[in-house]
This record gives sequence, structure tokens and C-alpha cells, in this order.
Amino acid sequence: MADPSSYRPAPGTIPESPGVYRFRDGTGRVIYVGKARNLRSRLNSYFADPVNLHQRTRQMVFTAESVDWISVATEVEALQQEFTEIKQYDPRFNVRYRDDKSYPYLAVTLDEEFPRLQVMRGAKRRGVRYFGPYSHAWAIRETLDLLLRVFPARTCSSGVFKRAGQVGRPCLLGYIGKCSAPCVGSVSAEEHRDIVNGFCDFMAGRTDVMVRRLEREMAEASAELEFERAARLRDDLAALRRAMEKQTVVFGDGTDADVVAFADDPLEAAVQVFHVRDGRIRGQRGWVVEKTEDLTAGDLVHHFCTQVYGGEHGEAHVPRELLVPELPADVEALADWLSEHRGSRVTLRVPQRGDKRALLETVARNATDALARHKLKRAGDLTTRSKALDEIADTLGMRTAPLRIECFDISQIQGTDVVASMVVFEDGLPRKSEYRRFIIRGATDDLSAMSEVLRRRFARYLDARAETGEAGVESAGDPDAPAGPDAPDEPRVGTLVDPTTGRPRKFAYPPQLVVVDGGAPQVAAAAQALAELGVDDVALCGLAKRLEEVWLPDDDFPAILPRTSEGLYLLQRVRDEAHRFAITFHRQRRSRRMTESALDRVSGLGEVRRKALLRHFGSLKRLAAASVEEITEVPGIGRRTAEAILAALADPTGQSEPRR
Repeated sequence: MADPSSYRPAPGTIPESPGVYRFRDGTGRVIYVGKARNLRSRLNSYFADPVNLHQRTRQMVFTAESVDWISVATEVEALQQEFTEIKQYDPRFNVRYRDDKSYPYLAVTLDEEFPRLQVMRGAKRRGVRYFGPYSHAWAIRETLDLLLRVFPARTCSSGVFKRAGQVGRPCLLGYIGKCSAPCVGSVSAEEHRDIVNGFCDFMAGRTDVMVRRLEREMAEASAELEFERAARLRDDLAALRRAMEKQTVVFGDGTDADVVAFADDPLEAAVQVFHVRDGRIRGQRGWVVEKTEDLTAGDLVHHFCTQVYGGEHGEAHVPRELLVPELPADVEALADWLSEHRGSRVTLRVPQRGDKRALLETVARNATDALARHKLKRAGDLTTRSKALDEIADTLGMRTAPLRIECFDISQIQGTDVVASMVVFEDGLPRKSEYRRFIIRGATDDLSAMSEVLRRRFARYLDARAETGEAGVESAGDPDAPAGPDAPDEPRVGTLVDPTTGRPRKFAYPPQLVVVDGGAPQVAAAAQALAELGVDDVALCGLAKRLEEVWLPDDDFPAILPRTSEGLYLLQRVRDEAHRFAITFHRQRRSRRMTESALDRVSGLGEVRRKALLRHFGSLKRLAAASVEEITEVPGIGRRTAEAILAALADPTGQSEPRR
């Protein structure tokens, strides 16, 4: 770990303007992105006495080995830049809302001739009316199931709708009275749209008119002795009231707001948000996030707004109003930024009294309960992971804890379909976006396969390092610019992100520890492969399944960790995950091979022409015995393709075919 004083910017070099700053580790990877109204004041706070820093902040500044920044004109620009870089770099010390699925909405496709009611996620489109958001898709379907009895509108897809019209028979919903069956002409387009408009009016809050109409029609049917119709209307009225109970009005003024509250301790914070639309609570959502530094409630509001409302795949609908427990320091810039996303004015405020204050207190109680449940469920989780990493470092004689661990495993059956897997754990947690799979060709056993996969993985790492000049950082300016003391004083950017695509380079970030599934032979093969490549700054060990021994290179005896060791438990998790990933890929390859033929390897020969060949010759055996001229008689088969077909059938293993 680096001493923060070793990379502290020189006095006077940090501007006092708004901007975004980035802390990087020794490989140039961005580990933290922050925004500041005054860059000099904010950055200087990180280089104060480490004893006074928050625990995670202290860990971050000692993990980092450099810091750079970008100055911008306004605080709103800084906010936008911070959001962009957090999404681009995914820094591991930033507060992260890990569940980034979009909220489900109840959507009505008013732009279609026969509008459809359905669940929708993601970006909104013109011509569709949305109700929500809801916390779960099943909540929408539950509401729909109740209301379709009263508003039998179409819910089927375009394919189902068209097919029903072609056969002249509606689907099951049409038979049980939960669809008016416009597909078969039971109602006209105008009548169906009236049904949909009634549904939209009910969802928008105009329920009293609907209830009174049903009560009047029920009374009229009863007076006319149409008791079956009256009973049906009675059941419709009951369904309508059950749906209304699920959408209790909390505000009579049609409030469109998100009510956000937090409960936190020095290390974590629980976030709860209630979505209020048209005065009704439409849904609720919550997270528990790790705190990187000593954050106030206003800081948590800032992080919540930028991450939840800013993403393309997050919550697309920004409400008119945000009710929060405390306003952030950059409330004006944040409100302007949210207003840009919404397209109209957004306000943030702290309710002081009345119903809105009471609802905020309810949300805060939910946040407190969520944090208590989380701590009960994962008591000491962060401490346990830190302990496990420290135990592994002590056992392997490493200087620092292995924050990134990569594990490799081989899967095969008697030398066929040989594959390998690479899984990645960071901070003791799986990072599935960086898992990799390898197809191994030419390997005779597990040892040669392990050597090949490690050579391929670390050769890619060395290529990335050579491409960028060094493993850590490269100049942000001209690549031919002078280096050393004569270099211009410019920010330096990490080599782990491809400047052309903005995406992380594959295999560019080296692990601190490589784990192989196996004992002394596998470790020896892996050590030799790393030595041949000149990689000497990565620790290596193997975990044998029989007695769960930890093998180190050049050691005659394994290290035995206690069965209760957190370090052993973490190594087992890493090894088992690599085994699962490898065997899943092996099964996929084996299943694909068992259902393919030699014709599948002929380049440019599609399914239609393969079927034509088999129809013409009857079997692969007769096709293999045919001449080039006979094969060209099949429509669509030229002489070059015929020669390729005969070559593939003559060598069914495909070994003579050049690798693609």
C-alpha cells in the first residue's frame, strides 16, 4: 500500500473550481470518483491525518497511488461528469446500488388501434401511457387480474392477437370474460377504446364515477329482474373495490413524488423509497449500500439521485417532487440536473409537518428495519471478508491482502471437449462480468491444459501492458510526448479503459493471487507457465479437493488451514465457482458436438442447403461417396462448396480444417 503523502499534489496545483477527481491504484485502475464544488478544498481533506479519516476512506487513500482531476465550469457539469465516470469505470470504493434493474410499469399502448395493457420496463416511448412505478411485476399482474373483470381490455401480444383473428377463435381470457375479444370482432375498435379509456380513468384516480355507475347499473338490473346481470355487476363492483384497497390514497392533492429516507451506521446505509403517483403509493424499493466515507444524509441523497435517476437502465421517470430527510449541499445543481432528465421542473424539499412528514417518518422506520434485518442476516460480513483476505495473505506470505483473486479450472472427458474457466473475486465477492471461458485445443492432460490457459491469459495481460507502454498509466496527451521531468503537467489516464470504446480492456488488470484447482502437479505447471512469461509479481497457490490442502510452488508439503478458517472458506468458494463455471461450459460444448454433423463445419453452408443435400442423397454416407459433379446438381451448391463438403466428410474430426 502506498503512503498518501507520496502522491499528494503539490501545494497550489489544485484549482479551486468545480470538478471531478479520480483516485487510481498502482495499475492505473480508477478506484474512486468524486465531485467537488471546490477541488482544492475537497482533495486536501483526503490528505489530512489518516487517523481522522473514515475507515473505508482510509483504506481507499492507502490503496490508491495517484490522483487526477478535471475542472469544469459549473457544478451541474461536474454532477454530469461524475455520473458518467462512475458508470464508465465502476469504481469499487464508490457507493453502489447493485440492483440496477429498471422499475416495472403498467403500460397502455394507446398508439395502437386496439390498445394493449401490459408490463413494461426500460425507456419510455411516445404514445404509451404509463402507471407506476411498481415494486414488483407480480403486483401489476395482480392489479390487472382484478380489473380485467371490469375493464376486459386486450392484454395479448401482437402475434397472439393476429393468430386468434386468423382462426376466428379468441383465447381463454375471451371465453372467461376477462377480454372483450376484439381480435374476433366481438367489439369494435371504438368500443374497445372506450373500455381502455375507462381503465385509464380508474388508474388515474377517477374511481368514484366508476363505482357510482356500477352501483346504478346493478340497481337497474335488479329492478328489471335481471338477477344474473345484477350478480355479475355486484362481483365487478367487489373486484373494483379490492383494487382500490390496493391503491390507498395517501394524499388528496394528486401528489407525484418519491419519498426517500435513510438509516445508517459508520459502514453501511439502508435506503428506502416509496413511489407516490396521483396521491397513491404505487410501489416501494430499498437497498443497503456500503459507505466509502463519512456521509451525511444530504450526501446520501446526492448519491441516490445521481445513481437511481441518472441511468439509462435505471428509474427513467423522475417525479415532480422528491421528499427527503435532508437537502444536499449541491441541491440547486442537483435539482437542475434532475429537471433536465425529466423535461420539467423538479423540486427537492424536506417536509416539516402534515401527511407528507408522517409518510417520510414511515419510510424512515422502514429503512431502520431494513438495516436491522441486513445486519442480522450478514452480521460482520465486511469484517469476515477482510479477515479471510488477511488469513490468505498470511498463509501465502503476501505483503498485502489479495483484493483481486483469479481461479482457473479445467474440465474434460478423456481428452475431448477440453475447456477452462477463469473466475474473478474482488474484495472477497464474485465479479461475474469478468469471468472468462477458454476452449483448449491440443492439450493432452489437465497439466498441459492449465499451462496453456495461463499462458493465454497472461500473454493478453502482457500485450495490453506493452500496448500502453507500462502497466500503470499513460499520458493523456500525445503518445509521443516527452516523459520524465520534461513532460507536461497533465492529468494521466488509466490504461485499463480503452480510450476508443470507453470500456475496460479485457485481461488488462492483473490479479494479486492466482488459484488453480488441484495439488502440487497443477501448481508446478502453473508456476512454470508464469515463469516462462516473466510474470513474477503474482502470488500462486493450488487447492486440492481431497483434504483441502493449500499448495505453494516449490514446497514439498502443503499448508493446512484450520477447518474453521475464513480464508479456507473463501478459497473453497473461489475454487467451487471456477469448477461450476468450467463444467457448465464443458456440458454445453459436449451437447453441441453430439447434435452436429460434419456439414456444420463447412463455411457458408446454411441449414437450408444442408437439408437440400440430405434430401437429394438420403444420407451422409451416400453424400460422401458422390463426386463433385453429382453434388453440384443440388440447387445452390457450387463447385467450391462441393469440394469443401467432400473435404469435411473425408475428415469428420475437422482437424485438417484451418482454425477460424
